[in-house]
Amino acid sequence: MITLETPVAAVLGDRKGKREKIEAGLGIHTVGDLLRHFPRRYVETKELTRVDELEQGQVLTVVGQVASSKVRTYQDRRTRRTAYRLDVVVATDGPRLRMTFFAKNARVAGWNERRLPAGRRGLFVGQVSTFQGEWQLTNPQMVLFGEGPGADDGEGRDPEAELDALGALYPIYPQTKGVESWDLQRAITFTRSVLDEMPELLPAPVREEHGLVPARLALDWIHAPDDWQQVGAAQKRYRFEEALVTQLVLGRRRRSLQERGARPRTGGAGGLLAAFDARLPFELTAGQRAVGTEIEQDLAQSHPMNRLLQGEVGSGKTLVALRAMLHVVDSGGQAALLAPTEVLAQQHHRSITAMLGDLAAGGMLGGAPEATAVELLTGSMTKGQRTEPLLRIASGEAGIVIGTHALLEEHVSFFDLGLVVVDEQHRFGVEQRAALTDKAATPPHVLVMTATPIPRTVAMTVFGDLETSTLSELPAGRAPIQTNVVPLADRPGWMPRVWQRVREEVEKGHQAYVVCPRIAGDEPEQGAGDPGGADEGASAGRTGPPLAAVEEVVADLADGPLTGLRVAPLHGRMPAEEKERTMRAFAAGEVDVLVSTTVIEVGVDVANATTMVLLDAERFGVSQLHQLRGRVGRGGLPGLCLLVSRAEAGSPARDRLDAVAATTDGFELSRVDLEQRREGDVLGKSQSGFRSSLQSLRVLRDEATIVAARKAAEDLLDRDPELATAPLLAQEVVAMEQSVLAEYVDKS
Repeated sequence: MITLETPVAAVLGDRKGKREKIEAGLGIHTVGDLLRHFPRRYVETKELTRVDELEQGQVLTVVGQVASSKVRTYQDRRTRRTAYRLDVVVATDGPRLRMTFFAKNARVAGWNERRLPAGRRGLFVGQVSTFQGEWQLTNPQMVLFGEGPGADDGEGRDPEAELDALGALYPIYPQTKGVESWDLQRAITFTRSVLDEMPELLPAPVREEHGLVPARLALDWIHAPDDWQQVGAAQKRYRFEEALVTQLVLGRRRRSLQERGARPRTGGAGGLLAAFDARLPFELTAGQRAVGTEIEQDLAQSHPMNRLLQGEVGSGKTLVALRAMLHVVDSGGQAALLAPTEVLAQQHHRSITAMLGDLAAGGMLGGAPEATAVELLTGSMTKGQRTEPLLRIASGEAGIVIGTHALLEEHVSFFDLGLVVVDEQHRFGVEQRAALTDKAATPPHVLVMTATPIPRTVAMTVFGDLETSTLSELPAGRAPIQTNVVPLADRPGWMPRVWQRVREEVEKGHQAYVVCPRIAGDEPEQGAGDPGGADEGASAGRTGPPLAAVEEVVADLADGPLTGLRVAPLHGRMPAEEKERTMRAFAAGEVDVLVSTTVIEVGVDVANATTMVLLDAERFGVSQLHQLRGRVGRGGLPGLCLLVSRAEAGSPARDRLDAVAATTDGFELSRVDLEQRREGDVLGKSQSGFRSSLQSLRVLRDEATIVAARKAAEDLLDRDPELATAPLLAQEVVAMEQSVLAEYVDKS
């Protein structure tokens, strides 16, 4: 009996070791895995493929017809014997393609000629190249249509497959080394024929309401469709199914959180927050007031708040979070702010204590009556430096605690942790957030922040267990930022002008950032470029000049185009005290040009900085470029961002840079970012706790499907919270929930 849980070996056999390659290369271990390995596209078999343009080196898959086929002899230079080859010309709906098949004797050459007579059609795959001005397919492989000689050429070899019965659309599958698409097509066709039963995951009312075909029909239509309408119906079914399972998991998580008890934080007399508001030298924006009200209402509930606060760079998220923390302190509790880097944690500590003034001097001479203590805890602090802060945190004397991953350590305990604020939440996995919230006696309220704007469907799919608040307006005083690409591939002579602009800004009394993708020039360039952004110190295996490195650029600028200016480095390898000293000097105007890695990506706020130069800008992703650009123009002075790149015009990397230069709308750029990246990077388990990628669903393309699936999930859970009436669907939901738990346990 063959079921979806049957090991894939039962249907694959082990022809030429392909089973092992399929299992290892594609992660296919069960019959269900194999049948859910969907085609990536389809080729029409009844018509010749339209070929508009060919490019040297591209891998081409076409339906073509043999126009001519002729055996030729030639002198083998090595053996000096007569050798044979078959020259074939294949016609497409466009250019003709030449193919050559070599044979060691006349019999094999003749067999090939009989197999490829003029007029025979097939699916041809190969790499496009040119030879003597003609297009050819190098190392061609094929599936031939109709009847031909047997599959064995008489010498025990098994050449390319020949299929007698094909539908109008031939599926092309994602493949791995040593396994061709037709290997998978034949295996899947056989598996469908022996599968005993295709279980129906979706309840009939759901299928009927949303116009979805049954499971067995969807399976047949996705793998062997007769027309495009069947393809569309099958894809609609699988996309909705995946969206529904995801939304059911998120919906159950939301409901589970609602059922957990939490201590309401009503703000008490509100003395600390009122005193802070009274001292603000500016008016809150309408958005900040509205989101602040939402948060206060959440904090007053007897179940935990679980809210995502997103907004543009400089929209005032930190101020909103600080007001929420003061509200909790007024309620008698403590608030912890978790930051991903020491530079950001230190920046938050500086800015929050500066904003609070004497309200941050609780227990100290000169502190205001309503004041609390604000503590900083980072991994680089010595045991002696941590002792007193840890005591003040444990006793409750410290109302606000700011730190890095050091807050997650076992010996850190809180007196009454009422609110956890996670900044740049995409830097933290779900298990790290849980490690901090578990330090509270009762479940704390949670506010996660991101300055990377998230499209609505991503928020619904990845962060669907969170309520979402958005700050879309910028506070008064934010100046426009002009962004230009400096294309060194086209204009190598423009670099001196870049440094001249930096010098001009410094001579006006302003400051500048120069950002590099590496710290030192001796770092190896490893891995492929990541369109999602470069990690600090990382670079890609590539040709051309080495990537810019902080230590080299500092020396080159100080001794060259920026001679006489105060140039200083900043990167993650520097001791914490040196990093802090450098940032303080830059903030105080004692450094003119800060040459850094992406440690200044978020949270760094120096009002006098007006210029940013990003070297090897193609190494950074769209969101990262937008984040970095947001470090300038913060003091009411117009900003200038120069994206220096060797990327060729028309390349994906150059397109990214052009998109960033064209708009400062972070929400628009987030869509560009998602369209250009592998979706698994956006929906990764490090962010959401879910599988590393979606299979059929695409969060931008399938917005309507996601919205409909979320409503269907809520309706199902309202009627049947345990999904008892849909047991197979419940099993799939539990399997996804357990995969999340397994990831958490593995990493804890």
